[in-house]
Amino acid sequence: MGYFLDSLRSLGTSMRNAFRPPTTVQFPKEKRERAERYRSSFALLHDSEGDELCVGCLQCARICPSQVITVIAEKKESPVTGKRRGYAKDFVLDLNACIVCELCVQVCPTDAIVMTRVAETPGYSREALCLTMDRLYENETEKPATWATASLLMAMQDPKRGQPDAKAAKKAARAEAKADKPTTEGRTG
Repeated sequence: MGYFLDSLRSLGTSMRNAFRPPTTVQFPKEKRERAERYRSSFALLHDSEGDELCVGCLQCARICPSQVITVIAEKKESPVTGKRRGYAKDFVLDLNACIVCELCVQVCPTDAIVMTRVAETPGYSREALCLTMDRLYENETEKPATWATASLLMAMQDPKRGQPDAKAAKKAARAEAKADKPTTEGRTG
């Protein structure tokens, strides 16, 4: 008897759902609106003077759990300032195995790498999912970046964030203790 009731219940569920409107989005033709914090791809940035922000420190490659970032660093003169500094000679990010953890963005000392809000176009070969330095710089101009940079993420994760300054807190505690302390002047025993 139990099997019969379970069969009727499942048939009723199927019939209710058979007449619901579909929620499938036909992707290439229709594009679904993404959430504000949606992150999917990467971009390398330039500073306000047009110089590359990446200094080739290799921190992103070291922290990547999937080991999909390859950076070759070099020192050369800046075309903008004329000073000798570090650059990334080659930067490759392989999206084939990327887990989109955003750790590379969090450790960047110069905010050079950011995530973008627009998904990568589907690739039909493995090479199409390898973001070379040229493609990463194209993403800077073609795709809107997310709100997060290394500086903002570090400030958000600061354990002292929202707490008063330690020196100011000590000074306030001393002033409060003085105010609470009863005075003994003028009393005769």
